[in-house]
Amino acid sequence: MPMNLFKLLIWSCLTLLVTGAHAGPKIERWQTSSGARVLFVENHALPILDVQIDFAAGAVNEPTGKSGVAGLTRGLLDLGVPGMDETQIASRLADLGARLSGGVETDRASVALRTLSMPDKRAPALDLLRAILGAPRFPQGAFDREKARTVAALKESLTRPDTIASKAFWEAIYPAHPYGRQASPESVAALERADVVAFHAANYTAQRASVVIVGDLTRAQAETVAEDLTGELPAGTPVADIVAAALPAGGEQRIPHPAAQAHLVMGLPALRRGDADFFPLLVGNYTLGGGGFVSRLMKEVRDKRGLAYSVSSYFLPLAYVGPFQIGMQTKKAQANDALKLTREVLSVFLEQGPSDAELLAAKQNLIGSFPLRLDSNRKIVDNVALIGFYKLPLDYLDNYQANIEKVTVADIKTAFARHVRPENLVTVVVAGE
Repeated sequence: MPMNLFKLLIWSCLTLLVTGAHAGPKIERWQTSSGARVLFVENHALPILDVQIDFAAGAVNEPTGKSGVAGLTRGLLDLGVPGMDETQIASRLADLGARLSGGVETDRASVALRTLSMPDKRAPALDLLRAILGAPRFPQGAFDREKARTVAALKESLTRPDTIASKAFWEAIYPAHPYGRQASPESVAALERADVVAFHAANYTAQRASVVIVGDLTRAQAETVAEDLTGELPAGTPVADIVAAALPAGGEQRIPHPAAQAHLVMGLPALRRGDADFFPLLVGNYTLGGGGFVSRLMKEVRDKRGLAYSVSSYFLPLAYVGPFQIGMQTKKAQANDALKLTREVLSVFLEQGPSDAELLAAKQNLIGSFPLRLDSNRKIVDNVALIGFYKLPLDYLDNYQANIEKVTVADIKTAFARHVRPENLVTVVVAGE
């Protein structure tokens, strides 16, 4: 078969895959009377209800000098409410067959509940969730215990070269931005219970909340649930915008460590959530370092020359400009050679972009794997929560595959030129010779 005809056949199959792909879930959006944003996906396939509330209460919202308070606050939420201590809360959840989860990220803190949708299970589980969100007691004993655990965990993590490299990297690329502030044993040890209470009062508010409801409810029932969960939260104030991070000057930082394996991190602030260049950068990065064993970095640095155990790259879009990062691990004696080759691979990619074959492979993988991102209630919640918190278009999932399919090599080269500037790259090497 002639090569041109073969390429045409492949492109035709890819186009059919995109046009025949399932649309994303039907998402309905509204606002509660208290000011919280709500996104709802009705799904009666199973008698299950998933609810997730994301608050603009991540590490970026911590006051200066209070690093670690966001994580400590989230960790204490479900350890005491009026009339119930942490053991009683856990027992109640177990009796109902419900599960509470969540955590803290750079931008947000999440509280998620999964419960059976039958009224006798759903109602008490949601009542408990409402108390956890709006009336946590933050018992002093639990505070002291969790603070000590956090300090101990931080001390242990700071003996590991990967943690040392990550901490130094974020501090270096965000020297004058809240993203660069990292929790330390000292900052957490200095926190008092009053700091947690104040952080909760300021950030766990209706106007900073995004509620996602997915599962076996009607729209009317979902509206009632959203009102009940957020109605008693203080209205609060919207998140004040933070000045964008300035690009760092670039440079290299070497940190001694006795580990046999060196950890190398390279990158810069690059991408804000909702940026129009997201899809060209996503597709391009698959070829550069996001595609596992088929990526250029893995082929050149690991497979051909054996200079790294693993190497990858990724973009982390955030509410402000999140990082582009290349990371690898290698033997100490190979650190300099691995770093030199990685810079060369990146430089060639910035100049040339992917080949037509690489572009096609990236699209096939990203488009073909997309349905797996929506094959359960939990995954739907994760994706819809992203849309809700970052105020993305409701048709974001509907258009995801088509937006990937239309990316060109020229789009990728232009987007990388805008967002990945070699002169601003920061490199951190831990345990390298």
